[in-house]
Amino acid sequence: MAKILTITLNPALDLTVRVPHLEPGEVNRSQALLSHAAGKGLNVAQVLADLGHSLTVSGFLGEDNQQAFNALFARRGFADAFIRVPGETRSNIKLAEDNGRVTDINGPGPHVNDLAQHALLDKLDHIAASHDAVVVAGSLPRGVSAQWLRELVLRLKALGCKVILDTSGEALKEGLRAGPWLVKPNAEELSEALGHPVSSVASQVAAATELQTLGISHVVISHGADGVNWFSRGTQPLQALPPKVRVASTVGAGDSLLAGMVHGLISGHSPEQTLRSATAIAAMAVTQIGFGISDALQLVTLESGVNVRALAQE
Repeated sequence: MAKILTITLNPALDLTVRVPHLEPGEVNRSQALLSHAAGKGLNVAQVLADLGHSLTVSGFLGEDNQQAFNALFARRGFADAFIRVPGETRSNIKLAEDNGRVTDINGPGPHVNDLAQHALLDKLDHIAASHDAVVVAGSLPRGVSAQWLRELVLRLKALGCKVILDTSGEALKEGLRAGPWLVKPNAEELSEALGHPVSSVASQVAAATELQTLGISHVVISHGADGVNWFSRGTQPLQALPPKVRVASTVGAGDSLLAGMVHGLISGHSPEQTLRSATAIAAMAVTQIGFGISDALQLVTLESGVNVRALAQE
């Protein structure tokens, strides 16, 4: 299997609170309380590890509350290339209701100074090129600019890396300019980055063509429960429709989809199988709280329920 590096610039301790139904302004009694060391790149890494790949994880980590992350790295066998910074990694509170709705309250995270940013770039200069792919995922911590992210992607590309980018807002806008190998926005995120709506199939075809001129080989546009559209340079665009599942939490579904796409592409699977498997992995993610592939047999069943077809462009 492949050797993959994930970069999580702004990880988080996710505190998930299960409640039957959230009543704002009232006393709510929880059914369960779960804590996870998380962040988009780390979520991707856990799914890729379950798929058999070797993982190196990197980014910035607050030195004052790193215990849960260190435990995750040890349990998963991840090579730890994080830069520790003063302060605490942010905490995110997720209120998960029985109907699948999740309310997020995300913390700000530590401030990352220039010294730490240079230290991360130096570390990546030494380790990135030995990996088959590099996933840069998640939001930016305080002190890190969207322009710095663009330079990071360009630097990784100069090292010969296949760079996968999953972010939003100004970071996505700047990151697209660097021409990563694969991007996975949802329609709303891509609309914001490009400055015009991409809700229709025709507008997504046009947007993908525009992005491919920047050197982006794969544009994966997710639509949640309505599926995913994949535009790959030189091939017929594909659409996948997921099976119906009981939703426990939508947290990590997009990260699981991305991990599945990376797995299929790096492993040389056919486009149809890559998209089918990735969509099934994302469907499994919403049935659970936490990250990873918990039941291989369930995944096979979910794959059989995924409808992959040529994307109709009428």
